[in-house]
Amino acid sequence: MYEAFYGLSSKPFQLSPDPNFYYGSKQHRRAKAYLDYGVLRNDGFIVITGEIGAGKTTLLRGLLDSLNRSNVVIGNVVTTQLDAEDTLRMVGAAFGVRVKDAPKSELLMTLEAFFVNQVTQGKRCLLIVDEAQNLTARAVEELRMLSNFQFSNQSLLQTFLVGQPEFRSILQKPEMEQFRQRVAATCHIGPLDEDETQRYMEHRLKCAGSTGKPTFDHDAFPAIHKASNGIPRRINRLCDRLLLLGFMQGRSHLTLADVKEVLRDIAQESEAPRNSDLGALDSAPSKLPDSRPGALDSAPGALDVSRLKMSLAEVDGLSSEIAALSADHHTDRLQRLERSMMRLERINLQTLALLQKLVDAVKQH
Repeated sequence: MYEAFYGLSSKPFQLSPDPNFYYGSKQHRRAKAYLDYGVLRNDGFIVITGEIGAGKTTLLRGLLDSLNRSNVVIGNVVTTQLDAEDTLRMVGAAFGVRVKDAPKSELLMTLEAFFVNQVTQGKRCLLIVDEAQNLTARAVEELRMLSNFQFSNQSLLQTFLVGQPEFRSILQKPEMEQFRQRVAATCHIGPLDEDETQRYMEHRLKCAGSTGKPTFDHDAFPAIHKASNGIPRRINRLCDRLLLLGFMQGRSHLTLADVKEVLRDIAQESEAPRNSDLGALDSAPSKLPDSRPGALDSAPGALDVSRLKMSLAEVDGLSSEIAALSADHHTDRLQRLERSMMRLERINLQTLALLQKLVDAVKQH
């Protein structure tokens, strides 16, 4: 949408993984070295962990693109909460092996026969398991057993396990001791630091064909790093909105004030579901407690009002406090609605200004 305005050939901050935009931070280079080592070793398990959006998938896709696909057979599995046998079936399906309705013994023999057949053709089998933190202990054990398959002292299957940080804790459990002994290397991808965040942004803009636009105030970079915690996907989301804001306002230089404005907009948008829930509650009186006489008295844990001892003054005071709370609640809702309306009005004005520019450009031609 805004690529032509900034003179870009593609979107620099798209959320979907793209190895063409791979940025080699210190931690990403370290992880890539482990992956390269694992590929050369062709044995055991390589474990890569990182936060959501840290760039694990981009790193893997870059590795796969660099492999000679003529002699590597790759199976990809994205795990869910499956039991051990279903995990084996997912592995078979990933390699295109027919395993439907087969008992476990036959399933294992079929997989082993497939792996042996690939090795005799001069090929190797590589299994990539994504979202590994969802694996059960029994499923991990089945994957370990698959790694025992050998042919002429050559391992038939190598496995990369990619998951979120909690997978590291899972691997430290006592029952994982045998599996840990089969792990050739493990690496964790952490967030970018402040300097890397700036270089990451500049790298992606260059990959998208930037010749100097857009530009950023120097103090915008620390704000972007702080707001994103150095997670690449969060940086992409924030920067994509920044470029959209600059495009709508006709400015190619973006400031700290622009960063703050985008952050306010994102924060307000995240409040929208809560406002909707409140509106839904107001419009659904049937879900409120039963108001029939005696209904509240018979409810579980009901308060026995006959046992309360309060003076008339205390009752009046309590009633006033309840009324004040109700008024504050409605005032707060009105303020949130007012902020939303102001934001919509600002977007409408920016859109009208953009349309006017388009009309003026058409008239000039």
